[in-house]
Amino acid sequence: MTYMKAALAALALAAATGAAQAAQQTAYLSGGCFWCVEADFEKVAGVGDVISGFTGGTTKAPTYPAHGDHIEAVKVPFDDTEVSYRQIYDLFFRSIDPTDAGGQFCDRGRAYTTAIYVETPAQRQAAEAAKLAAKRELGKRIVTPIRDAGTFYPVDDYHQDYYKSQERVAVTRFGVGVPKAEAYKKYRAGCARDQRVRQLWGDDAPFVPKTGS
Repeated sequence: MTYMKAALAALALAAATGAAQAAQQTAYLSGGCFWCVEADFEKVAGVGDVISGFTGGTTKAPTYPAHGDHIEAVKVPFDDTEVSYRQIYDLFFRSIDPTDAGGQFCDRGRAYTTAIYVETPAQRQAAEAAKLAAKRELGKRIVTPIRDAGTFYPVDDYHQDYYKSQERVAVTRFGVGVPKAEAYKKYRAGCARDQRVRQLWGDDAPFVPKTGS
């Protein structure tokens, strides 16, 4: 559990220690609904503005209503003096259901499947180690693939930072004139994302309230 303790520690705000200039890195992740992955990882100390978008397919210039064969994904910029690739990947596996090859939670189909996209051999090594650790902890087959990174296409501004936006949506299944942030909370609860993650990972789920809290 050494790596997991280190990963969870990354959630605490890190104090400045006179370290050298921040070393900026980027991770690319697909974990189902990109709003949810964005909301989770923006809680991690050392992570900057997470961008929602698409990757993994061949369709040119994908958009939200017409993303073709692309998968919802996020671009996670981070300072590796505060959090490492390995910690990012450990946190990621424990924020999803990596045993589900058909989508995530209530969102089904290729667009909502999971993946890690790597750009270097070192990133692949860290991702493979995190995947093996997840397999050992769950005692189940992990279906989340580790792929070479391709072009990442940011989604339009309307879908960025959805989880914290107070912009009101004219009509949703949750009512009329509901703020995006409120619609997001109701969607996430209705999709049972946190319940399934808690069922799989228990108190090792970094973005789900601990049992009894």
